[in-house]
Amino acid sequence: MRIRPLVALSVTALTALALAGCSGSGTPDSSATPSPTAAACAFEAPAGTSSDAIEVSGSGADAVITVPADLEFAALERSVVTEGDGPELAVGDLVSVSYQIVDGVTGAAIEDSVSSPVGDGGTIPMLLDPESMSIFVAALECAPLGSQTVLAIPGSLLGEGASSMVVLAEATEEIPTTATGEAQDAVDGMPEVTLADDGKPSVTIPSGDAPTDVEISLLKKGDGPTVASGDTVVVQYEGVKWSDGSTFDGSWDRGTPTQFATTGVVPGFQQALEGQQVGSQVLVVIPPAFGYGTQEGHELQDETLVFVIDILAVQHAPQQ
Repeated sequence: MRIRPLVALSVTALTALALAGCSGSGTPDSSATPSPTAAACAFEAPAGTSSDAIEVSGSGADAVITVPADLEFAALERSVVTEGDGPELAVGDLVSVSYQIVDGVTGAAIEDSVSSPVGDGGTIPMLLDPESMSIFVAALECAPLGSQTVLAIPGSLLGEGASSMVVLAEATEEIPTTATGEAQDAVDGMPEVTLADDGKPSVTIPSGDAPTDVEISLLKKGDGPTVASGDTVVVQYEGVKWSDGSTFDGSWDRGTPTQFATTGVVPGFQQALEGQQVGSQVLVVIPPAFGYGTQEGHELQDETLVFVIDILAVQHAPQQ
């Protein structure tokens, strides 16, 4: 199998690339979501002489990585240092990750999960999406949760003139894929939301005219990190039209959460996310002026949109 180039060097760089690729007027894009049918390994990085030669002592932020001098990085290789006892990880899983990245030639530290500006210290929440988290998908997929793995990456996969890299990674725990916050009282006049056993929401539109301004109701209040402008969020969501209650978009039927920057969606959706805490479930009604009203010819141009959003995780936008 031909390995696609690994296009990013770290979580920080991956986040920056994701933000650079976002437009300012979209709703979540299903094309950016890993396919739930992609159960096989996306990168199929085998163990080899390079990855096996890298020594690791300790675990987490205290682990010490020793790269032999003049080690040849001939291909993308992944060795399991210690095997965990959790379920096998696959594309689309949402996990907390502890990692270190070092230069394969000098052994110098490049980045780690404790000091990374996108996290809140210790571990980083990651949706294992091969389009935006390629390095960590290659390091963690098809190994049990809790495994400590070392990934040897030749510089040729990272771009012309790039140095080889070593990634030490461990997925420490699974992150819930539904909002876990405390239930809040319903708000009169807002759509009614009922949840299936798996957490998928159904929305009943009230009688009467649609509102002319964005209306937000907190259905569950989480106690995790707060979402700020420009942050990348991982969410489950369901979107329906006020006009007939039909679903026009959502992550639930795709079988996995999705992720995007708060600045990469329509203004009403952005309002619903920013200032909320991870673990919250938010109901938002978005009139056309705060949705697709300015996009001439868009199929949702004249529609008032209703979203139920479960906020599962956040990676903070690196400060300039």
